[in-house]
Amino acid sequence: MKIRNAFAIALTVTAAIGATSCAHVMMMVHGKNVPRPAVSEFGIGPRTSATHQFTATLQPDQPLRPRRLQTVRVAITDAAGHPVDDATIQVDGGMPQHGHGLPTRPRVTRALGDGRYEIEGVRFNMGGWWEFKLAIAAPAGSDVITFNLDL
Repeated sequence: MKIRNAFAIALTVTAAIGATSCAHVMMMVHGKNVPRPAVSEFGIGPRTSATHQFTATLQPDQPLRPRRLQTVRVAITDAAGHPVDDATIQVDGGMPQHGHGLPTRPRVTRALGDGRYEIEGVRFNMGGWWEFKLAIAAPAGSDVITFNLDL
């Protein structure tokens, strides 16, 4: 009886690992069809939002690198070039070619004034192409800025 239970547990664990690996492989295979943006679309900015309401520039203390928890500042201006204060910013992103998101949940922890904000909890778990997205909601409107980063 103990041998049968041990075998059942081992079989369940093996199946779970296999299913997880298979799902990861499927995401990798299907995600590879995502076209990589032009080289000019990469970098820490300045980047213009989707509908040109905002411009943002990431201001890391050190170059962004994989496998390191980082704090990043971002400077945001409106279409006229004025600093955007009193914004609510949601952070998202991931690796489009791999089909997964950020390994952490970065968030804005402080408004520094003059349109600058501090984002803590930024981590990229491997090298490659990452999208780092900021959804900005301010009195002037809402929009999304995407930074393509090659780490």
